Amino acid sequence: MPHLFRLTSLALALTLLAGAPLLQAAEEPAAATTARDKAPLPLDDLRTFAEVLDRIKAAYVEPISDKTLLENAIKGMLSNLDPHSAYLDVDNFRELQESTSGEFGGLGIEVGMEDGFVKVVSPIDDTPASKAGIQPGDLIVMIDGQPTKGLSMLEAVDKMRGDAGSKIKLTLVREGGKPFEVELTRAVIKVKSVKSQMLDKGYGYIRITQFQVNTGEDVGKALDKLRKENGKKLRGLVLDLRNNPGGVLQAAVEVSDHFLKEGLIVYTEGRIANSELRFSADPLDASEGVPLVVLINGGSASASEIVAGALQDHKRAVLMGTESFGKGSVQTVLPLNNDRALKLTTALYYTPNGRSIQAQGIVPDIEVQRAKLTRERDDESIKEADLQGHLGNGNGGADKPSGSQSGRPARLQDEDFQLSQALNLLKGLNITRGE
Repeated sequence: MPHLFRLTSLALALTLLAGAPLLQAAEEPAAATTARDKAPLPLDDLRTFAEVLDRIKAAYVEPISDKTLLENAIKGMLSNLDPHSAYLDVDNFRELQESTSGEFGGLGIEVGMEDGFVKVVSPIDDTPASKAGIQPGDLIVMIDGQPTKGLSMLEAVDKMRGDAGSKIKLTLVREGGKPFEVELTRAVIKVKSVKSQMLDKGYGYIRITQFQVNTGEDVGKALDKLRKENGKKLRGLVLDLRNNPGGVLQAAVEVSDHFLKEGLIVYTEGRIANSELRFSADPLDASEGVPLVVLINGGSASASEIVAGALQDHKRAVLMGTESFGKGSVQTVLPLNNDRALKLTTALYYTPNGRSIQAQGIVPDIEVQRAKLTRERDDESIKEADLQGHLGNGNGGADKPSGSQSGRPARLQDEDFQLSQALNLLKGLNITRGE
């Protein structure tokens, strides 16, 4: 997941955060690493650091404390590693801990950095950002009239943070167009991680907005709910991971495990011992092998890509939509002894087939671009059932005159082209199987 507007959806363990692409450094030979670890401290560089500290204290236009200078130095060390590593002060660390519960203050927008600007990775469903029409890929070029160019991620996040009920103006650029302004009201964001409903008889839909601590359990409950609503085993299921910026690694593993009976789900590789982990599926299949289509797009990042990659590698699902974000690194939150913490990139993750999606993303099996559905009205056309004296149906079926479908309630797939295509694919698969 990215550096988030609300900082992030992390657990205090291995977590996945979307954001700008990360360049992987070449792996060092073990001997070189050992030699470097045993090398003496660079005294000349430390003397330079101390000299700079003294010069700033003595000559800067305003008095500045040692504490401020040292905290700025620490932030500098972390900010120049990669877009996802950061030093978290007391407030930021507390917000990060609170965010894993799915409730936090802000706009409900996940962001990264691109060319010095703040870039929207994904708006979270049912938040001020999504209701205002903010879309993945939008560049935030100004915050309350102040340019974002040159700001660090944390500085931009601090400017967007505020009390619930307060207003903020964002100036956005979409797909190279002209800047436009959006006014939002900050709110306490309560994110429901998992939503589910029936699309048609026999066909269910589960949407995961982000991966929180309880997401795996909630997906299991959603599968049970859909099965009970249908009255028997489902004929097909759509798992919607679009605009899902990621979250807790363990939750991604648990969700994948609901659809797999065996095999590797994901593994991570890093320099420290506990960063090398392997997660495999257990024999239980909560989904009962239901035909599955997974929807992804450019806002699907990190933990979303773990799930999509695992299901694709095991040929358990058909992936549909557009290429995912390409966030393949893992962050570990390392608490410090003063109520502060480091958020440090410690590993890369790999799909079961050994794919790293870092800075590349996952390519769907069937590409379907986002589109707006418009339906032609044919209510005025005359059908046989409209003709006076028409014959009845010999099999006892009811007449269906024109306009008989006009009162049908709106369905989720009627306004979502990608979702309607996923549902059509599931129905087609069942027809070809004779089910």
